[in-house]
Amino acid sequence: MAKILIVDDDLTFSQLLQGFLQKHGHNITTAQNIKAGLKLISQNTFDLLLLDYRLPDGIGLDLLIKTRESGSVVPVIIMTSFNDVRTAVKAIQSGAFDYITKPVNPEELLMIMSDALGEKKEQPVAAHGDQPEFIKGNSHDSDKLYEHIDVVAPTDMAILLQGETGTGKEYVARIIHRQSKRSSKPFVAIDCGALSKDLAASELFGHIKGAFTGAIADKKGMFEYADGGTLFLDEVGNLSYDVQVKLLRALQEKVIQPLGSNKQIPVNVRIITATNDDLVNSVSGGDFRQDLYHRINEFKIQLSPLRARGSDIDTFIKHFINLANTELGRNVSNLSPEAKEILHKYDWPGNLRELKNVIKRMVLLSHDDIAGADTLPDEMLFSVSNNIPQNRESDLKAQNEVNEKQLIQKTLIQVKYNKSKAAKLLNIDRKTLYSKIERYGLDS
Repeated sequence: MAKILIVDDDLTFSQLLQGFLQKHGHNITTAQNIKAGLKLISQNTFDLLLLDYRLPDGIGLDLLIKTRESGSVVPVIIMTSFNDVRTAVKAIQSGAFDYITKPVNPEELLMIMSDALGEKKEQPVAAHGDQPEFIKGNSHDSDKLYEHIDVVAPTDMAILLQGETGTGKEYVARIIHRQSKRSSKPFVAIDCGALSKDLAASELFGHIKGAFTGAIADKKGMFEYADGGTLFLDEVGNLSYDVQVKLLRALQEKVIQPLGSNKQIPVNVRIITATNDDLVNSVSGGDFRQDLYHRINEFKIQLSPLRARGSDIDTFIKHFINLANTELGRNVSNLSPEAKEILHKYDWPGNLRELKNVIKRMVLLSHDDIAGADTLPDEMLFSVSNNIPQNRESDLKAQNEVNEKQLIQKTLIQVKYNKSKAAKLLNIDRKTLYSKIERYGLDS
């Protein structure tokens, strides 16, 4: 039984949802606005938050961000009407576990809640020939990605992974760790985007008892837990300036100092960082230290969005069907032609993560061995049928970047990677070309 807080101003929906979840053994508390929700969160400990996106005094993301700033890591599911689905990616970037669209499908909600609460069924250890959790694509971008992984994994270079939300940055970090000399040591991952300023320093470097209010015992930091292995910092651009200073010192001097302590602890970790933003812009804007950027960017890997990976989508569809069948005990063999056509037309703002979730939902809701278009989320059908691109930072900018990458790549191949000739043909200076080659991962 989980203790769950529902924050939704639609009283009828809230009462129906409360009754449904209580029948499944959960303890439910409700609130109608952000203010009341925050008060309940300050007075109680919840296992899960179900937050409506549109609330009378703000949006669900406001409440989510405030809970993260207070140090809470309770999983959050955002509920939104289908025409607000563009907020889903932003919600996940802000630290939400997942989102679900209204009208809520009961089976889908229970599935997402089960995942958020960590109630997945025990799966047997994969034997040789079993379905792996991830699979390599067949596109040029996939080949380039794995070529870079193979080259850099055996080294101790600091790696910066750059790519949109859901492109598999943590997966790539884990592969690099498994192929490194540190594979027998820990791989520790931390989401910097979900940490407040004070919590980030404590999580990374640890603290001693009494270091701050609430520090009732000594605590090891993630650097210590990762000693000898790999430390993966996701959304590193969200770290505060003060924490950036401490991180730079830890990387340069290979020592950490827990909060409140005078003791310096030697650590030996390989650092892999990730961001969905261009940190060069953050450096230019003064939000990210330039010396730290160069320290973590000894080797950059650019992860392509799903929409730019061509036929890879069919490979991933098949793979995610197999994963969902195993997890849900279903026997879906394929998707209908109509469903596949819609998936190919969709823009995938959430990339591989979104595709995996959509396929899992389709398998869950399918009553036959072929999952049809009727099992697709309403927002996807609406988006494709109305030819509406999904919101990213800027749809026009994103599309221009895809076109620019393709043009640069084509030109480089045409001149056999003679960058002087390529710059001349593209009518840009060599410095600009080098910058774009690095950004798009187009090194020969």
